[in-house]
Amino acid sequence: MITHDLRLIADAIIDKKGEQVVSLDLRQIDGAITDFFVVCDGSNTTQVGAIADNIQEKMKEEGHTLYRSQGEGNNFWIIQDYGNIVVHIFLKEYRDFYRLEDLWADVPRKEYKERKKAPAKK
Repeated sequence: MITHDLRLIADAIIDKKGEQVVSLDLRQIDGAITDFFVVCDGSNTTQVGAIADNIQEKMKEEGHTLYRSQGEGNNFWIIQDYGNIVVHIFLKEYRDFYRLEDLWADVPRKEYKERKKAPAKK
């Protein structure tokens, strides 16, 4: 189930052309506040907001509750808390500055790319 939710979030990000989509598995960290971080970036504040909105819409469709969200006022760094997954949507410059993934460099990491679409049937 968690794999499905991570992919759902990644696809929602990719749908809005989010970049460098990764998940960090924090389950091995004692006292971690969540099981997974998903991290991505957008090239401008409008895109960051659109990514956040799309994630929230897709997760709600699947019955997931957004427990807390911060950063929508400026769209430089939006954080969405879904309990066992926390999503970080950065403006590219902020991601480069804060380097969140470097803080968790020793945990398992997975990169997500756009899925290949099946050829249309004739």
